[in-house]
Amino acid sequence: MVRKLTIVVFMVALGASCLAQDGLVIRTSGSQDRPADAEKIYVSACLAVEREFRITRAIRPHVTLVVGADKNGAYWGPREIRLTKWDPYLFAQGVVIFAFEDLLPDGERMAVARRAVHLGGFERGC
Repeated sequence: MVRKLTIVVFMVALGASCLAQDGLVIRTSGSQDRPADAEKIYVSACLAVEREFRITRAIRPHVTLVVGADKNGAYWGPREIRLTKWDPYLFAQGVVIFAFEDLLPDGERMAVARRAVHLGGFERGC
């Protein structure tokens, strides 16, 4: 019984870490240590966005965390959150920004924009 419970706990932990790793890559430079709680904060920030906007599908944006960067910032092109040193609050803010962007994928974003133009009567030739 204890062995089965141990296997179940291991599988759940492995599954949770895989969920985080699908969208999160962590890189460190210099003497910076890998932040132990980054995966948990990543998932927590994503779940907070899902709850806030009542989203029923999982949002897990692809994000690279770089700890030991020259300056703090979130960079759209490479989808990176760069931190000079580990800061869970700045990291969570960056994840929320990228998760918010993923709320409306490109196709849906264009459809909403078309509806806005149509509903406003701004079609060409009007």
